[in-house]
Amino acid sequence: MAWRKAPQSLVAYFDKIVPQDARIERRKMFGYPAAFINGNLFASLFQESCILRLRENDRDEMRVAFGARNFEPMAGRAMREYIVVPDEVLADADAMSEWMTRAMDYGATLAPKAKAKAGKKTSGKAGPTAGKQAAATSSASAKKAAPAAKKVSRGSSSPKKATKKAKSRS
Repeated sequence: MAWRKAPQSLVAYFDKIVPQDARIERRKMFGYPAAFINGNLFASLFQESCILRLRENDRDEMRVAFGARNFEPMAGRAMREYIVVPDEVLADADAMSEWMTRAMDYGATLAPKAKAKAGKKTSGKAGPTAGKQAAATSSASAKKAAPAAKKVSRGSSSPKKATKKAKSRS
């Protein structure tokens, strides 16, 4: 399923409501405008929605007061700590400013993320293929070592042949 582009009016609104702060970096996430502080995402657009990363008590408050829901970029795949801003809040610039500030303040308390080296995308965690990659490397090393073992046996391809040759020489 292809994601829909955010409406231009929402992109312009998002640009206006993200706080002007030297610590904030604006870049894309999932192809949508996003705001980061110390390398941590705290606000973004996603299709026709705005999402915020909030403290647990702020998420609870937004759920109770406005019926907010957890952010799931794919059904059943909720992003922990992120909430979809309800239309009621999004339409109120003052309320949105307050919630955006809460998200930014929370993001500022999180440990800074190290920037990935140019050209490399790393999460710093061993992914599901890490074991396969290690096994492949180990297997490749074993294959490189195998020819050396053959040279030691003077070209015989099996121990039986080497034994037969030795018997025939005696």
